[in-house]
Amino acid sequence: MGVSEQPMLRDGDVVLRPWRDEDIESARLGHDEEIALWLGLSATAPSPEQLQRELADRRRAYADDRRAVSFVVERDGRIAGTVEVRVVDGTGHVSWALYAGHRGRGTATRGLRLLIAYAFEVLGLHRVQAYVAQDNHRSLRVASRAGLRREGLLRGRELRHGVRSDDVLMARLADDPDAQSRDGFIAMLNAGLPTKRVICQGVLRDRDHRILLCELTYKREWDLPGGVVERHESPATGLERELTEELGVDLVPVELVTVNWLPAWRGWDDACVFVFDVGVVDAALVETMVLQPTEIRAVHWCTAAQVAEHAAAATARLLGRLENGTSVSPYLEDAEDTTSSERS
Repeated sequence: MGVSEQPMLRDGDVVLRPWRDEDIESARLGHDEEIALWLGLSATAPSPEQLQRELADRRRAYADDRRAVSFVVERDGRIAGTVEVRVVDGTGHVSWALYAGHRGRGTATRGLRLLIAYAFEVLGLHRVQAYVAQDNHRSLRVASRAGLRREGLLRGRELRHGVRSDDVLMARLADDPDAQSRDGFIAMLNAGLPTKRVICQGVLRDRDHRILLCELTYKREWDLPGGVVERHESPATGLERELTEELGVDLVPVELVTVNWLPAWRGWDDACVFVFDVGVVDAALVETMVLQPTEIRAVHWCTAAQVAEHAAAATARLLGRLENGTSVSPYLEDAEDTTSSERS
């Protein structure tokens, strides 16, 4: 039994239809520098012969159990671009391009939505995905508005004009909320918005006013106990967990000291650090601690001088404020108060 005839799909004045021989000249004239840039092609318009070969390949791919389906995008009766889905291991790989003079009107988004619906409803696929150059902001917006969610970054995936570039993996599942619904819109935004690393740390003192610092296995500087807050975990709960896992003690944060934003440093991205006071204990508590050997080499009760000698500069500045009796702002940047006259 042969493959059914390729259909025409419509969303108002945007139409997806099969390629015709007479479309070749419009496609050739629509080729411009933007298409060449993101597809890694020559800036020179392709020849009619090259496009004719590509059209023959598209028709063979459709006839071969629809392993690839390519449509012309028309708007108001004019050829505006093309969209395509290629089926690889049961997943639809979608791509699109709008020709010169047809961008900026939402045509690509509407055409891509039609293609995705076709992939799910007619081809019976469960997942469609696209690889979009990280710097191609226009196409990233198109993919998001069509309901594809950002899933990750593939470093050096594509060779474009002799340079390896990073691609963003965008994908959509058949049972995802409709892209134009409230739930679909929130899911799209949530997947694409920047995320911030959150760290929790605790200031633990002994009765001689010394502060506990951890000598770590993975960096030279000593640091306050704590660590990275896990997904969907509050900073306070994260600190309790870290104290139990790394030191073997059950302590509860007493109060928040400050939130300290740390700029990017030595290969680490920026982060927000929630610093909590975890109280005053007997110095002998360290003798009962069970250290996590993969992260903690030793712990030390430190005077102000020892903090200055062994801790990172930002940590030393923060703890110096506490030891000097200085009022600590609820918000710091790199342990500096940016909200008071002290900054000027």
